[in-house]
Order: sequence, then C-alpha cells, then structure tokens
Amino acid sequence: MSPTSHAAPPADAGLQEFERHRRRLFGLAYRMLGQRAEAEDLVQDVWLRWQDSERTAIAQPEAWLVTTATRLAIDRLRRLRVEREHYAGFWLPEPLVQPWTEAAPSAEDLLERAHDVSTALMFVLEQLTPEERAAFLLREVFDADYAEVAQALGRSEAACRQLVHRARAHVKAGRPRFDAPAEAHAELLRRFAQAAQGGDLAQIQALFAPDAALISDGGGKVASFGRVLETGRRLALLYFATARRLRRDGQVQTLQLVRVNGLPGLLRCVDGKVESVQTLLVEDGLIQRIYTLRNPDKLTGVMLASAD
Repeated sequence: MSPTSHAAPPADAGLQEFERHRRRLFGLAYRMLGQRAEAEDLVQDVWLRWQDSERTAIAQPEAWLVTTATRLAIDRLRRLRVEREHYAGFWLPEPLVQPWTEAAPSAEDLLERAHDVSTALMFVLEQLTPEERAAFLLREVFDADYAEVAQALGRSEAACRQLVHRARAHVKAGRPRFDAPAEAHAELLRRFAQAAQGGDLAQIQALFAPDAALISDGGGKVASFGRVLETGRRLALLYFATARRLRRDGQVQTLQLVRVNGLPGLLRCVDGKVESVQTLLVEDGLIQRIYTLRNPDKLTGVMLASAD
C-alpha cells in the first residue's frame, strides 16, 4: 500500500471491546483496592488475560471481563489485607483529586460519575471481607443482578444474596449519611478554608457541628491521630493551633478547594508542597466529619491544582 493511501489498517476488535469496558473495570478495581496504582495494574492484568483468551468462544465479553477483574481483585485484596493489618493507625484510600474548576466530578472519567466513590464509603468498605466487598459493589454500585454476581464470584445466587445482605448491614451501620448540595458544600468549605488559614478560632469553631469528628491517616510516616478525634471544639483548636504554629515557623499554609473522589474537599499545602488531602462531610450547614489523608506515600500522585 502506498504511503499516500487513505485506507486505515483493520481495527483490533479485541482492543475496541476492552476499551469499551475499561472505565467499569477501573472503577471496580479502585473501589475494591482503594489504591490507584494497584487498580491500574489490575486492569492491565485483565487486558493481558483478554489478549490471551479465545475471544471467539466468549459469548458475553463484558461478563467475562468483569468476572476476571473481580476474581483478580479479591485475590489481590487478600494479599493487601495482610499488609494493612500492620498499618499504623487508620487506613484511608488513596484519593482521586481534581481541580474544582473541572466541570465533571468523574474522577478523570474513569469511575462512572453517577456512582458513589466517596472516601466515607471506601473507609467502610475496608471493614468487609473481600467477597462481601465484591458482592456489594457489583450489586449496589454497578447494578448487577444476582446471577451476574454469582458468576463473577463463582458462588451460588443464594450465597451472594447473603454476602450482599451482610455487606449492606455493615455499610448502613458505619457509613455517615451527610449530604449537602454540591455548591452549598463547596461554599462552606471556602469559608472554612479562609477561617483556618487566617487562624480565627471563633470563625473556625462556628463551622463545626458540636459532635464533629476527624479520622486521620499518617501511615506511620507523619504525625496522625491513632483514634477518632471528637467534638467540634477540639477540631477547631487543632486547626487554630496548626495555623499559629505555621505562622510562628514562617511557613505559608494554603487550603484549596478541590474535588476528592468527586466530592468537595480541601488540598492543604505548606510552602507549596502538598501536606494533606481532606474530605469534609457537611450537614445542616456545619462540618460533621473530616477524613484527613497525610501519608506521603499516598500523596505522591496528587498534583497541586490550579488556582480556584
């Protein structure tokens, strides 16, 4: 064929089929594992297996891909659980952070934006067994029927119903349900960021619910609380003391509004370096819960967002 020919080479039908489902596979893998790199590696493993498969014999490619991803995720999560048993303090998922100015909270168009991938849900999912977690996600997040769940897990439908039932109960008991309209949520976080950067104790405390709580993840690499820090007064004093200490040391703190796993959150930087990613849950115009990720190993992929 001459170099000037406009005819395109035949498309790889297998690649096209895989790419149609990549978002769902990554969304499932990330929700199962809570780590971006691990999820990306798992999707790559699925692709390699898809390449090596007898694709002409696969009647339902999507079901095959989801089943493969699910089983790989369960195996990988079992191995990760061994490491996390020795983790220092609370374990929070690696965050997916976007500038607030980006229009769609789609986690880079990879996580099916209509479904929940919040830090609060991910934190609770860590308490489930790998099989419960997979069954819950397939049924409750990805709307699979029980026959599809059973196929993916290699169990009976009755067994999968029990897995989902137990998982629902755990999630309902442990997951905070603090919902606020996105813009109202974002506006409250802007006010909080301004008060915290300015070190105004009264203004900071006015934005906390009396029974507010904070969960932090330092991974044993940086200082964090090994228990839940409770009451709005104590949290206000923490942010106030932090602002005073940084000013005393001549350091510049910024708290920038971003999207954290699709929801409004804050990126805290000290002297231009990312120090933490914070998810703040809001109800009735007050901050009810904060998840603060400070482990530097989980912040390596977080880039400083453009100015809001």
